[in-house]
Amino acid sequence: MRKERAWREASRVFDERAAEYDSWFEGSLLFDIELAALQELNTPLSGPKLEIGVGPGRFAEALGAEFGIDPAFAPLALAKKRGVHVCRAAGEALPYAGKSMGTVLLLFTYCFLADPLPVLQECRRVLAPGGNLVLGIIAAGSPWGRMLQKKKEEGHPFYRSARFYGPAEVESTLVGCGFVVKERRSGLLQQPEALKEMERSRAGLVSQAGFAVLVAGVAR
Repeated sequence: MRKERAWREASRVFDERAAEYDSWFEGSLLFDIELAALQELNTPLSGPKLEIGVGPGRFAEALGAEFGIDPAFAPLALAKKRGVHVCRAAGEALPYAGKSMGTVLLLFTYCFLADPLPVLQECRRVLAPGGNLVLGIIAAGSPWGRMLQKKKEEGHPFYRSARFYGPAEVESTLVGCGFVVKERRSGLLQQPEALKEMERSRAGLVSQAGFAVLVAGVAR
């Protein structure tokens, strides 16, 4: 019951404040840097592509994701206008056939999951042979992670239900769910108070980088 309440609380906030959240992306250097890190991945990402926690569809549109699900209704209307085929659903029960997706995107959603395991199991179920899960997180312990943790503790509406993870912990969970990590990439190398210019991401997991990306395939 506690996990379900946390899930519903996080969903309700993004439902009620969808327009406010969507407007944050306009002219955002932070969004541009995070998107660039994803676009700079070396692993080929085949279609069809599905984003779990698609929100208003900004990343889905930029990355060519045809499908998106979210438990919050209002953001889905915005994603639909951006050309994404949307469905109101939870990551624990994806409304797609097994082995039907070439790529699953789980971007900035992992921290809001009451329990990541069933969601990762569903990702594995819907991935086609040779497909990839792209998981992006704000790294706990980094300056960016500490900033968001402080916002959570102060009751920020978007982060009060979040739990932040380190890349090593997430990778361990992926392996435990039957994935093998193929690529690691780091972005947000500037500190929050010093974010001033566009930057290139780096291969591997860079200590204190704010944005960590893991690309994983289903282990054979």
